[in-house]
Amino acid sequence: MITAELIRAARIIRHGGVVAYATEYCFGFGCDPMNRSAVWRLLRIKQRTPDKGLILIAADVGQLESYVNDIPATARATWPGPHTWLLEPRAGVPGWITGDHPRIALRVTAHPQAAALCRAAGMAIVSTSANRRGGAPTRSYRETLRRFKGKVDCVLSGKVGAAPAPTPIRDAASGMLIRPG
Repeated sequence: MITAELIRAARIIRHGGVVAYATEYCFGFGCDPMNRSAVWRLLRIKQRTPDKGLILIAADVGQLESYVNDIPATARATWPGPHTWLLEPRAGVPGWITGDHPRIALRVTAHPQAAALCRAAGMAIVSTSANRRGGAPTRSYRETLRRFKGKVDCVLSGKVGAAPAPTPIRDAASGMLIRPG
């Protein structure tokens, strides 16, 4: 459901801000992945180095097509859902998204609010856990607000999904499981 709060959060993302929002497993931080200053700010909030790369989530496959040349059927068959795939990035995808990795991490989310945020923003967005380096991710709106109010531009109220762990990450080229779920 599109709410005024969701529209505000989407506007913040489009204008270079950082938003916290509920995902399948935990709250996440999001921003426009093509906005370098927004991504760097998000990394500073997390106290995370840029070499690790970032996951992008989308409401549908179409929002991911500008980042890759091909989305294999194996990935498409698991979406929307809590499955992140490493794919060959399209030429020109910024290094601040991939970090030191040769692939880009993508997911079409099944979380209703996260998908609605992507739709309202009109783009795939960064999705990285709402935590500082080494800390546990936040799992509720209240906890996220308590820990990150004033550090992010908006904490979108919502509930995390039922996933018992972060989404598994699988390399589409090899089929290898990189991070179990």
